[in-house]
Amino acid sequence: MRPLVEPILHPSRWRIRALGLTTTFGHPLFYWAWAKLLPQPYESLFLRILMSVLGISLLVFPAITATPPRKAAVVVFTAIFWVTLPLFFSWMYFCNSGNQVWLASFGAMFLIYYHVTDWRIATIGSASGVLVAWLAFEAFGPATPAWSFVHVASNTLVLAFCWIMGVILAISSSNLRREQLNYTLATMGIMAHELRTPLATVSLIGDAVRNEAPHCGPEGAAALEKLAGRLYATVRNMNHQIDTQIANARLTRLPAHHDTVSAAELVREAVAGYPYRTTRERECVAVEVQQDFQFRGSRALFLQVVDNLVKNALRSLAAAEHASRPGDLRLEVRTSGGRGQIVVQDRGVGMDTRLKALIFTPFFSTDRGTGHGLGLAFCQRVVESADGSIHVQSELTQGARFTIELPVLGAGT
Repeated sequence: MRPLVEPILHPSRWRIRALGLTTTFGHPLFYWAWAKLLPQPYESLFLRILMSVLGISLLVFPAITATPPRKAAVVVFTAIFWVTLPLFFSWMYFCNSGNQVWLASFGAMFLIYYHVTDWRIATIGSASGVLVAWLAFEAFGPATPAWSFVHVASNTLVLAFCWIMGVILAISSSNLRREQLNYTLATMGIMAHELRTPLATVSLIGDAVRNEAPHCGPEGAAALEKLAGRLYATVRNMNHQIDTQIANARLTRLPAHHDTVSAAELVREAVAGYPYRTTRERECVAVEVQQDFQFRGSRALFLQVVDNLVKNALRSLAAAEHASRPGDLRLEVRTSGGRGQIVVQDRGVGMDTRLKALIFTPFFSTDRGTGHGLGLAFCQRVVESADGSIHVQSELTQGARFTIELPVLGAGT
């Protein structure tokens, strides 16, 4: 397994809000403490206000607290905490001549930073933050007393201890998360194997039923053929669900892929391989290629994305009041504005504004009976891993339209 790099550790909405609240209100509080209550050699109201504004941004922009986080949110989050932790604390440490208050604050910063973000990002961020703060201090900082050798040596030892402990604890936590994920995936693999074994038996029973059909007369043969068909359909659907659940379990460890994928071939393969429950279901699906394009990503994962969208659309059509007709589910491949698009549009029951705002949230499902609530979150994560985006247009009783936009490598007809 590739090492996990998590720019936002445990990026739940409430955790990010808690970090935003402590940043927003903590800086004014400490400004009062170090400027008024227990005055320190250097304080800056302007910098404290700036840090608070950065904390407020974690509270007021919904995209930052979205789960799973988008790439832009990850970049913003990483930048905010680079500024508010290593850069700010290093600057204040130098400007206050490394006194006891800021020695303790600087050491605590290391421990906080390594628990906010991944240890590799924290290590690079700490080194660059200290360096940038030192250069800024040398160029623009206030005049401070010369540091004695004992002062420098003792502070270095304390800070080195804090930094080393931050690295050790962060690596330990990363290994623990990796082991937990390995265990989860291994458990799912065992469960998949145990489930596929009886499914293979069911498939063999279907073969036996079909072999007996010719010996049971016309009516009996037709009934047995129908029963065998249902058994095969059940096996296909169960294997399909197993594959879906295993793919969704990888939500937090999607690696980078560099396959060159044809959108038209991808859509045609997904539609042809889908385990339809009935002939009517298959007949309602139409594929239209206006203009093919190629993009970089994982072919296997994008097959799963299209598969999930088709599955949701067919469920929506099954819940609609009218019977499915050919063309009720359309998949289009085209380019627009220099980007490739894969559109999945159905004439099903649709959804209201509240549901549209929640459908990409993990474990939220509009299908309370069978929906696992991970499919669309998985789709979003896969699409964004290829530098693309996915969005939905829908109204109640008017169906839904999912559009995947991707960078184009090359276009054809």
